[in-house]
Amino acid sequence: MKYNVITIMLLLLGGSLSAQTVTEKELREIRASFVRDPATRAIQNVLTNDKNIRENALNRERQGKVDHFFKYRVTVKGITDQKSSGRCWMFTSLNVLRPGVMVKYDLNEFNFSHNYLYFWDIFEKANLFLENIIATAGKPMDDRGVTEFFKNPVNDGGVWNLYYNLGEKYGVVPREVMPETAHSENTSGLLSLVNERLRKGGYTLRELVAAKKKRELLQAEKLATLKDVYRVLALCLGEPPARFTWRYRTRNGEIQALTDYTPRQFYEEITPSDYDPKSYIMIMNDPTREYYKVYEIENYRNTIEGINWTYLNLPNEEIKRAAIASIKNNEAMYSSSDVGKAFDRTTGVLDPGVYDFNALFGVDFSMDKKARILTRQSGSAHAMALVGVDTDENEHPVKWQFENSWGTTINGGYLTFTDKWFDEYIFRVVIHRRYLSEKAIKSLDQKPILLPAWDYMN
Repeated sequence: MKYNVITIMLLLLGGSLSAQTVTEKELREIRASFVRDPATRAIQNVLTNDKNIRENALNRERQGKVDHFFKYRVTVKGITDQKSSGRCWMFTSLNVLRPGVMVKYDLNEFNFSHNYLYFWDIFEKANLFLENIIATAGKPMDDRGVTEFFKNPVNDGGVWNLYYNLGEKYGVVPREVMPETAHSENTSGLLSLVNERLRKGGYTLRELVAAKKKRELLQAEKLATLKDVYRVLALCLGEPPARFTWRYRTRNGEIQALTDYTPRQFYEEITPSDYDPKSYIMIMNDPTREYYKVYEIENYRNTIEGINWTYLNLPNEEIKRAAIASIKNNEAMYSSSDVGKAFDRTTGVLDPGVYDFNALFGVDFSMDKKARILTRQSGSAHAMALVGVDTDENEHPVKWQFENSWGTTINGGYLTFTDKWFDEYIFRVVIHRRYLSEKAIKSLDQKPILLPAWDYMN
């Protein structure tokens, strides 16, 4: 008798369920379940001739049911565009601060230099990678942590704490001081080269550790690698300024200037005095874990000395109450969600009922949020500023609004999502603690539960 590999493994592990191939009888039953009646033939004809499944699943009953008017909306102006990059977390963190800068300097418009922060983000992530490689050099190459490091040494994704780490160390500058380049707007080629050099440097460091070389030699190799990373970044992005002068025009047409400023000086000038992780809390809706508990993702940061991604897990109703209070007080919030789900790009509407794939295919695709998270079917994919909410006569939320960073093509740059979509696909919000309940604030005092870097919430 022949056994396949999976069956043998299960038997060795003492599993009661042995792997089985699809039998001829089962295959006949499966084939018979596909009944080619007139309705099925019509759907097959449509789908085999049209590659856009979403458009064919568009639920016409939901069209026009969601408008873009809001009872409460933060005062925001101007839409940014991250282009072909994963810098949504950076754009959103800065977009939340932009309105205050425009008020402070009496501007009609303003934008930060995302290229400036992007340079330092990749540089710092490179240093963190190399230090992680040194710290784990005694472990085998197939160790889970080592594998994770080499699989993706650096990338341009992140969450709010990465912005905070960079701002505190390097400050920020206006867009005109260090404009975007072709490689800050389309990052894949640059990241590929940086990662190739980092893998080489990381492998060399492991070899030096194996040969029991002194720490001085390790540091010299690390420094050589960082010099090369800096060179690649400077050639593709430009070199970040240590000091700058910024001239700007006020609303009434006056020309003003900030002369001989450092990026840190500008950061301190435009940042609220209580802008720190003690006041601004990342809250999460993760139904797979206990609520009113604090969690920390191990090693999820960009600077060695920076803070890791840490969040307080709360039920959606608690998050909504806090978010409404923040919006009513004219304070936008960093938020992130699974924006690719139930999203009609034509209208800029996100709603669980916008597509009806169940009806189109006659297949039940439904899963609850917990199941989608655990099976990796859903997760936070994109950060946007949460700026608006519309409520009914009882002040219960009906729909919400994002300020996006994809330019103005889709609904002028603003996305509207229903309250049901909030329940299913909103994951993170960064909000001032004054809007949280007493129970939530008390929960912040506990020691965070440490989660591995490869956690499914990452």
